[in-house]
Amino acid sequence: MNQVSVNMEICDGMNAEARTVKRWCDVVCALLGMLVLSPVFLLVYILLKCEGTNSVIFRQERIGYKGRPFSILKFRTMRMDSERDGQPRLAEKEDDRLTRVGKFLREHHLDELPQLWNVLVGEMSFVGPRPERRYFIDLIRKENPDYDYLFLMRPGLTSKATLYNGYTDTMQKMLIRLQMDLEYLQQRSLWLDVKIIFTTISFILKGKKF
Repeated sequence: MNQVSVNMEICDGMNAEARTVKRWCDVVCALLGMLVLSPVFLLVYILLKCEGTNSVIFRQERIGYKGRPFSILKFRTMRMDSERDGQPRLAEKEDDRLTRVGKFLREHHLDELPQLWNVLVGEMSFVGPRPERRYFIDLIRKENPDYDYLFLMRPGLTSKATLYNGYTDTMQKMLIRLQMDLEYLQQRSLWLDVKIIFTTISFILKGKKF
């Protein structure tokens, strides 16, 4: 996939100085998060091992900032043979491929914790569009080539689309998510990121499904 060459000052609501501050905030918060949540990492590791999971960390190629591929990290929540036919399959709200522990992790968003490493090394941010696989990006771009604008941002752990569009298990939801992510690109600011982060934390603490 070719890297996009679009004037960021025209398309991006966040200026260069704010993007620099955002990156430094990502680094500091990712480091603190990994330190503070280290007992949770250990507990999840033990639970998955007790369930018989051999490979606790799940790695999958996603397309991120400037159209570059990277390996997203998650705690494994599905069976090892979840795509045994080799055909990419979208995750569903009540996915029958989830293990017992994996379902709990998914419902409470604990499976996403290893992505703090992705944030730390600059592959992701706390707030930004969720990264997608090349296979699904190609399908979305056939419907709306504006997807390329998302490569102007680092993908994120959370976003307004993540909070309010739910599981993107259909093309219609993918296109709605794209539109919400494009609106975020035009409107984003440090203050908007703070609001999205606190809304995400609030949803998780209240047990709201998203």
